[in-house]
Amino acid sequence: MATILVLDDVLDAGRLIQRILTRKGHTVHVFTDEDDAIQYARSNPVDLAILDIKLKKMSGIEVLGLLKEIDSGIQVMMLTGYPTLDTARRALELGAGEYCVKPIEKDDLEQKVAALLATLGEAPAE
Repeated sequence: MATILVLDDVLDAGRLIQRILTRKGHTVHVFTDEDDAIQYARSNPVDLAILDIKLKKMSGIEVLGLLKEIDSGIQVMMLTGYPTLDTARRALELGAGEYCVKPIEKDDLEQKVAALLATLGEAPAE
């Protein structure tokens, strides 16, 4: 199973994603602070990052760029409650594999995570 980093400025939102994906057998680390999440990614292998776009200190787009510098092979899913064409375009240009609008349905989340992990050679969880 995969190691997944979740970064959302709302802890409850991150914990909900953690509960859903932990049930699928993944190890999920939730962060509300950008610096803590980036430091974790520098020190630990991460297969997938799920990033909110609206954060406290910087945008999820900026975090995406930093994570790709740390590991160009990391898969990234962007989540936002404030979708715009500009943020979608920038996220995809920087290498995000998915751009999703909150709230995301449980089945949709599971399906998109499985698809992103499949590109890494991870077998989707049953």
